[in-house]
Amino acid sequence: MRLFLCAAVLIITATDSSAQIVEGVGNRALGMAGAYTAVAADSTATWWNPAGLATGPYSDISLGRSIADLDNDETSSARRDRVSWFAATATVVGFSYYRLRITDIRGFGPTGQPSVDRQDTRTGVSMRSLSARQFGLTVVQSLLPGVHAGATLKYERGTVRVGTDDGSRSDSDLLDAGEDLEGGNASNQFDLDAGLMAVAGPVRLGAVMRNILKPDFGSEVTPFVLPRQVRLGAAIDTEQVGGPPFIFSIDADVMTYATGTGDRRVVALGAERWLWSKRIAVRGGGRFNTVGANERAATAGGSVAVRNGLYLEGYIVRGGSEAERGWGLGTRVSF
Repeated sequence: MRLFLCAAVLIITATDSSAQIVEGVGNRALGMAGAYTAVAADSTATWWNPAGLATGPYSDISLGRSIADLDNDETSSARRDRVSWFAATATVVGFSYYRLRITDIRGFGPTGQPSVDRQDTRTGVSMRSLSARQFGLTVVQSLLPGVHAGATLKYERGTVRVGTDDGSRSDSDLLDAGEDLEGGNASNQFDLDAGLMAVAGPVRLGAVMRNILKPDFGSEVTPFVLPRQVRLGAAIDTEQVGGPPFIFSIDADVMTYATGTGDRRVVALGAERWLWSKRIAVRGGGRFNTVGANERAATAGGSVAVRNGLYLEGYIVRGGSEAERGWGLGTRVSF
């Protein structure tokens, strides 16, 4: 446990940011509002916390898609994230493929500066769109009984496209238009995620650092950086002490990072309960941004076992005043 705590302190020293997707992978994780760093044990641990693979099933395969929109009234900006994924793991090794589409828009007032109020007249809107494909190889090593370390080496190919508009269209229409932007040059980047997981009875502790190399898919004029992101998590799994199959978890970002809709440092709470001999699972949670516009969102999700080891999963998310909304569907095979 001392080794885990020391490594977590070292992880906290990271800084910097520029643009980053909202939580967008894993129907189980997103049904729990993203409070998943200490829970991650299925194949989406390749995204959330690579070390979690050592605590999961012998083999797990997941396939899914999620869509999320985020509006920020205070900065007159909006964002849409679309993510599709495939991940396959076997105890201490995993392969993953993620396809990302991130679209940002930002309004400008008469002075050419970003508009800070939706009531202002926008004379123009800038749009950016990142299309990226990420291939990952995950490996895990046990350090001590119950303490594991993992890393995902990522090869990413991304294209950034930019455009402008006269500001007369709605944010929804602009996001749709932004996804169809043409042009842009593809760039190839290598990146790395690293995580730790400690398990002792019903207690699970997790730490992860994502985008360690901070890949930049843009140019000097239009940078599009995936910033370094550090998150800590803790969870209680009552099934491990003879209780019902219930998990309660909490996640917290260690540092602030910038996105197209403003700064973010998120705290998330989530819970999961399996019913009827683990044939059905229900999930719920909430998260809030402690900086910037202080966005809040609530989530709900579930899983249905079609047959032993085969699950259909989904989730929905809704934010205050329709600020954040999204959904996802997928399937998972575990044995």
